[in-house]
Amino acid sequence: MTNVLVVAKRAVFTDCPRSDDTVELHIRYEGDDDPQKCTARKLDKFDRARLHRSHHATPYGVVLNPHAETALSPADRETAADGALVALDCSWESAGEAQFSLAGEHRALPYLVAANPVNFGRPMQLTTVEALAAALVIFQEREQAEDILCKFTWGETFLELNDEPLRRYANCKNSIEVVEIQQEYLDR
Repeated sequence: MTNVLVVAKRAVFTDCPRSDDTVELHIRYEGDDDPQKCTARKLDKFDRARLHRSHHATPYGVVLNPHAETALSPADRETAADGALVALDCSWESAGEAQFSLAGEHRALPYLVAANPVNFGRPMQLTTVEALAAALVIFQEREQAEDILCKFTWGETFLELNDEPLRRYANCKNSIEVVEIQQEYLDR
């Protein structure tokens, strides 16, 4: 009976409509999180992103980095199209600046709220899939964002919680405008 349950769970995940992946998703995988809760491993398992176990193997692109001095904006979409969108998957305890020495254009995500069960409601405590989905929405690739989030029971909630700021960030021309909008949310 257990085998039947596993098959049924897998069928649910494969029922998600597959979008045309317009942005390549890559993850520098540290492997220090609980494998059962690791969103990066699930993205890899369902062929939505590619895991890399070394900095050298990780392609050049837009690197989502909470320590970056420049906010992610739609203007970064071209860089991602030429290379990739890259996230670092590691525990928040080990997410120091040194971990983000990947080659690429480093960008920080603007203010968003987590929907994952571990950090629900906490600002800026996003999982890897939430970070990638947010970047995709900012790049106006919402269908691909929905595709990667549909693998998680709380995925749609992330987009609902952050609908207004994500739409506003996606309509910005550059990082300066994103930071101005972010400031409105921080001042609340």
